[in-house]
Amino acid sequence: MIDAWWSLPLTVIAYFLARKLAAKINISIVNPLLVAMAIVIPILLLTNLPYTRYFAGSSLLNQLLQPAVVALALPLYEQMHQIRARWKTIISVCFIGSITAMVSGTAIALWMGATPEIAATIMPKSVTTPIAMAVSASLHGIPAISAICVLIAGVLGAVFGHMLLNLFKVKNKSSRGLAIGNASHALGTARAAEIDYQEGAFSSLALVICGIITSLLAPFLFPLLMHWWG
Repeated sequence: MIDAWWSLPLTVIAYFLARKLAAKINISIVNPLLVAMAIVIPILLLTNLPYTRYFAGSSLLNQLLQPAVVALALPLYEQMHQIRARWKTIISVCFIGSITAMVSGTAIALWMGATPEIAATIMPKSVTTPIAMAVSASLHGIPAISAICVLIAGVLGAVFGHMLLNLFKVKNKSSRGLAIGNASHALGTARAAEIDYQEGAFSSLALVICGIITSLLAPFLFPLLMHWWG
């Protein structure tokens, strides 16, 4: 924790500056996470500070991730009446979305010549990081690379997700939320919650359901894909 005196303030200041810039410019591609990374990474490179020291010093923020995810249950609870009325549709959408995310990512990786290890690493890209890393390890993938794939999927969903939904004229808030949660997990959910409270609630619901479906089906689906491909 000796590095917390500089890495923790650096992270917090970079993020709040990024939030302020994003609010001022109000363009989806100016995502606070991307801007904060653009601030922190050059500083680490210019000062020759290793990432391991930065990560260790910021461990307090990492420990807050789990309580933050649990906090998503509040908007979910407030939308419980709508969830009860549409639970069959919600489960169906999340099931189809999870299968599509797993099959498409794995198939594209294999088509491009990826090894089974890399294909297993990419398969759980559309669920939240802890689940993706656990699923990747169970499939003999590389959990660390899975975490990067999750980050990329989340950033892309947070930046371009609503642009695509607007392009295809998807206006229903619950549908938009389910789509974002399906494809881009926690990062997309955070963006959805900033835009609309109901969207954020349904996005967090999709995040949870898709995580469960992926963790249950991936160990069975991956061998089938490898057998079909091979």
